[in-house]
Amino acid sequence: MKKLLVTGSAGLIGSEVVSHFAHRGWKVVGIDNNMRADFFGEGGDTQWNAKRLVTKYKNYQHFNIDIRNRGDLEQFIGDQRPDAIVHTAAQPSHDLAASRPYDDFDVNAVGTMNLLEATRKYSTQIPFVHMSTNKVYGDAPNNLSLVEHETRWDYGDKEYFNGIKENFTIDQSKHSIFGASKVAADVMVQEYGRYFDMPTCCLRGGCLTGPNHSGVELHGFLSYLIKCNIIGKQYTIFGYKGKQVRDNIHSHDVSTFIECFLENPKKGEVYNLGGGRENSVSILEAFALIESISGKAMNYVYSSQNRSGDHICYISDLSKMKSHYPAWSITKDLKTTFQEIYDSWQERLKQRVR
Repeated sequence: MKKLLVTGSAGLIGSEVVSHFAHRGWKVVGIDNNMRADFFGEGGDTQWNAKRLVTKYKNYQHFNIDIRNRGDLEQFIGDQRPDAIVHTAAQPSHDLAASRPYDDFDVNAVGTMNLLEATRKYSTQIPFVHMSTNKVYGDAPNNLSLVEHETRWDYGDKEYFNGIKENFTIDQSKHSIFGASKVAADVMVQEYGRYFDMPTCCLRGGCLTGPNHSGVELHGFLSYLIKCNIIGKQYTIFGYKGKQVRDNIHSHDVSTFIECFLENPKKGEVYNLGGGRENSVSILEAFALIESISGKAMNYVYSSQNRSGDHICYISDLSKMKSHYPAWSITKDLKTTFQEIYDSWQERLKQRVR
């Protein structure tokens, strides 16, 4: 039986990866110390998800390990001897990083370095998948020619119709502190692949979403937006007239791509991972879609101040992923994804009332 190590295993992507590979008969070990609760308070707590995984999958084990502790990591990986590692643990908030820069860098950059070196000391042959972010491109996509439509911004240049490619510049732009720490991790993952000849890849995620997300205002765009609609909480739009665009990919489709990579790993690769144009949506368009599902009007307020370094329009070009792994494709469209998130929040909120 193959063994997979997943970091951040109680988070959105981590838990989906755990479920995906547990279903496929892998033995899965997860490490997650619930730092999300520390970062975001009660709303970000992922213990419910960790307990769900332990209860549901007999071939899953959960461990409370901090990736900032390199000694613990080296011993753990050496003892567990995994066949592959999927690294999803992170400080994920663009905004929070500015108020906690040391914590952000220690988790995102140093934690990733600790994992890479612990993996190298154990084996240079096992695949290492790192969840990076499209924030490595900073706000450079905002310098592209943009066109304003009734409900969204879009690219004005046909070259970018399908989105941002992996060769887009990461230099001379504002990344946010979070984006900068993720750049450090991203480049190091590539370097371990090239310098030490290790099978590694960076997945530069757009908006990763799904029903197991503990979305909060500072992180978790769709999950938080849908929760606000359900409970009638006021949602704040930060700038760009609410027409800012993100491409959204369901956590299931993230997991299936990871499976493709583990089956045929490459060294030091980079992929832009998102929903593509078909799964792109603006905030205003997201309001309309969730209102059509819930039957409730969105309660929101507009702030003219955009988040510093935020993207006006970001769509991932998926052509490289599809050329390297032609069997992979997006299977969850926007409406399905919205419905699943809506149903999940309804159930979770019911459980809290009981």
